[in-house]
Amino acid sequence: MALGAVILVGGRSTRMGADKAELDWNGRRAVDRLADLARAAGAEFIVTAGRDLGLAFTTDPPDSGPAGGVAAGVRAVADQGVTRVLALAVDAPTVRLEDLRPLFDAPAPGAAFETLPLPFVMEVAAFPTDAAPDWPLVRLLERGGAARLPCPSEAQARVRGANTPEERAVLLDELVRFEGAAA
Repeated sequence: MALGAVILVGGRSTRMGADKAELDWNGRRAVDRLADLARAAGAEFIVTAGRDLGLAFTTDPPDSGPAGGVAAGVRAVADQGVTRVLALAVDAPTVRLEDLRPLFDAPAPGAAFETLPLPFVMEVAAFPTDAAPDWPLVRLLERGGAARLPCPSEAQARVRGANTPEERAVLLDELVRFEGAAA
């Protein structure tokens, strides 16, 4: 199956106090880290949903929530011929490929973790065609038939991501230690 990726970048970042997509995470922007992760996962086409950050992009419908961005992104990747989509939140740039492995290994139509609606992996054909842009992401996943899997405890903070400077500091410290150990 051809894989595409959607990176949600449309939030206002009010709790963070800075644009989450543009934040530096050990020398690289959050959006670039996630694009590299998507490529490592095998994504053939990557789109940001919300605005232009130097990658292919699509805009969110006016006054929509994350489901509107996901739906717009899924349409954009589907137009490129992909049949499966990985959806990522820009506030979780330290998530690792091994954190996502249970989602990729889940049977069709796809899966997300029990605790959070993002990230998820799902077949494009499973997305509900009647999804409203203001739906909660959980409804989108339920209607698409996604399984809800336990999140590995060691990955929970990375998967949840950072919405505040304090959460970012913790994840950034872990990232610096992890990348320093890998060097």
